Amino acid sequence: MKKTVKIALSLVLLIVASSITGCKNRKTSDKKVADSAENPSKTLMTDTQLLDKIQRETFDYFWDGAEPVSGLARERLHMDNIYPSHDKDIITIGGSGFGLMAILVGIERGFITQKQALERYERAVQFLSKADRFHGAWPHWLMPTGKTAPFSEKDNGGDLVESAFLIQGLLTVREYFKNGNEREKLLAENIQKLWEEVEWDWYTKGGEDVLYWHWSPNYGWDMNFPVGGYNEALIMYILAAASPTHPIKKSVYEKGWARNGAIANDTVYYGLETELDHYEHDKSPVGPMFWAHYSYLGLNPKGLKDQYGDYWKLNVNHALIQYRHSLENPNNYKGYGKNLWGLTSSYSMKGYAGHRPDRDLGVISPTAALSSMPYTPKESLDFLRYMYTEQDSLIGKYGPYDAFSLEHKWVLPRYLAIDQGPIPVMIENYRSGLLWELFMKNEDVQKGLQKLGFTSSNVTVDE
Repeated sequence: MKKTVKIALSLVLLIVASSITGCKNRKTSDKKVADSAENPSKTLMTDTQLLDKIQRETFDYFWDGAEPVSGLARERLHMDNIYPSHDKDIITIGGSGFGLMAILVGIERGFITQKQALERYERAVQFLSKADRFHGAWPHWLMPTGKTAPFSEKDNGGDLVESAFLIQGLLTVREYFKNGNEREKLLAENIQKLWEEVEWDWYTKGGEDVLYWHWSPNYGWDMNFPVGGYNEALIMYILAAASPTHPIKKSVYEKGWARNGAIANDTVYYGLETELDHYEHDKSPVGPMFWAHYSYLGLNPKGLKDQYGDYWKLNVNHALIQYRHSLENPNNYKGYGKNLWGLTSSYSMKGYAGHRPDRDLGVISPTAALSSMPYTPKESLDFLRYMYTEQDSLIGKYGPYDAFSLEHKWVLPRYLAIDQGPIPVMIENYRSGLLWELFMKNEDVQKGLQKLGFTSSNVTVDE
């Protein structure tokens, strides 16, 4: 069993999904475009109107659908109001990081004002500063009280991967506000404090050359989850190297994440090089599509390389492999083709599952194609238009539902933060590069990338 896909594997234990059958500042001009997309005939919508519409709907998950005390993201929202595992007010740390970035999209697209966003960010940062932390890392889930909601019996302490997703979002927000008025500068300072309090080096378990995913005050290192690549957690290693207060050594990246160079042992799948070895412990050629999204909401993969690989090629090929899989459709699943593709970890008829080409249940997860917009713009736009013109029954208040299957005539009116969040963010990176530009400007991030040997036109080289 592949240890690195913890999100997908652990959620299986916690989600018992019912099997229900059924089918600053371009703000002013952009707002006009967004408003014009309110009620056009769906068959006449332009690409711009479609992009505005889905960005608005997925943004609303994190704005209107936020947990009201903290202003952060709910783990899930079920429009059928059925919650088999827990109530709807559980706060997700990683999904909240995605949501913080989605709110920046909301400012720039004219959905909300900068002042409204500032107020929400202040509430969120204050909540996070008082919430449970474990050597600076937050747990996977929090209650609205700020206390830990255990993800599993022993997963009741620090979750370094989820915390990295949160920090990625926080640092992006910091860059947006750091040169603003006094109130905005104070927000940036408070974010910097949270960032500096994360003890990344603690999670090397006493100095090993690898980062561990979890630590619990009750169970210590019992989860025993060293994170080796490749998977969704690249951003964790980069931030750990970038920390101005608790950094890791480069050898932790080289020996732990890169597995002494074994990460570079790629393969060819659907005629495309995978660029890196996606799995350390099994033979699956590629992982679920979210691996090309979570770490790259802020980290710009364009031209990004290190001694192990080319990260733009990695992500483009990952998306194209999934697209070609749908075209070839080896399982003859209904609907698969150029307009219907994309597999990632999501809900399914069998609960939460890690969908990918060699483990395909016939379930399409819209975030897979939509969040790949920077990598496969034509293919992703074709999927977007298909959803809104021919499958609009699969779309609800917050955009396309988490997953569906035409083959099995299955869909649930449910959403997950970790799937909705990448959609508005990655679409914005496709449209304007906003989040990439902000995150990559951060001086600490730049130092971390340099330290680990990354190069690109967006990585400054010290003279």
